[in-house]
Amino acid sequence: MAQAASKTCEICISATGSQYCLECEQYFCENCKTFHSRQKISKTHQFQSSSDVIPEGKSKCKDHNEDFSFVCKTCNVVVCSSCVTGSHTGHAFSKLMDSIQQLKEKNTTNVSRKIQESTQNMKQIEEGIKEFDVKVEEVVKAITNEGTKLKAMVDKCVAGMISSVNDQSRREKDKLTKIMADTRIDLKAGSDLDKQIYELDKMRNDGNLLKSLQKLTDDIAKLTIKPIPEFPYIKYTAKSATDNDVKQLFGNYIISEMRTQQTMNRERELPSPKR
Repeated sequence: MAQAASKTCEICISATGSQYCLECEQYFCENCKTFHSRQKISKTHQFQSSSDVIPEGKSKCKDHNEDFSFVCKTCNVVVCSSCVTGSHTGHAFSKLMDSIQQLKEKNTTNVSRKIQESTQNMKQIEEGIKEFDVKVEEVVKAITNEGTKLKAMVDKCVAGMISSVNDQSRREKDKLTKIMADTRIDLKAGSDLDKQIYELDKMRNDGNLLKSLQKLTDDIAKLTIKPIPEFPYIKYTAKSATDNDVKQLFGNYIISEMRTQQTMNRERELPSPKR
């Protein structure tokens, strides 16, 4: 829009036309505007500062050089009163100002409705985000609890395996300890027989020595040295577990993707899968 130049009131033709009537398309001074607004026929006219808007020219019918004052609903064009009784005879009409007012009211209502819808959408989105955050926290807590539970199960299993290893190894060591005690007895018996041999070497060669040697021979034959048993064997073979194996111990979570109206419309347009 062009910036306004200084205009003269078109009513009194003396004062400055600081106001512009959008309906009459005329410049008014402040006094003439007040009088114009008090008249019954023009009290609803709207004014705008002439410094804000300057129309390109008055709305005139090019065929009759008259102001447009009606809207032909049949042709959807603005017409003058001569057009109503001329080329647009029999058509449906409405007053230009009524149509303008209706459109203004319609636009105001529609904009207000859309603002209300946007406001409601914002509220729903905010509530949806809060609810989604709560659900995320619940899932994180569930995963953490499951991990803690699995860790406790692992710790319990580890403690049980260690306890089993200690119990079994203790039993085997007890067997070895008993064998060692028996071997110690055999060793003492062998040492005692060795002492007897030393003592008999000091005796005179006679019948008594012969009997003693015969008894010693029998005692030596009775002394049986048990062979060393096969020692117990222990070995641990670890399983090669991967990250995926660990993940298999946990449950699953699902986060559905956000679906916009456009996405749902495209899904409706896709052909149904063949069965």
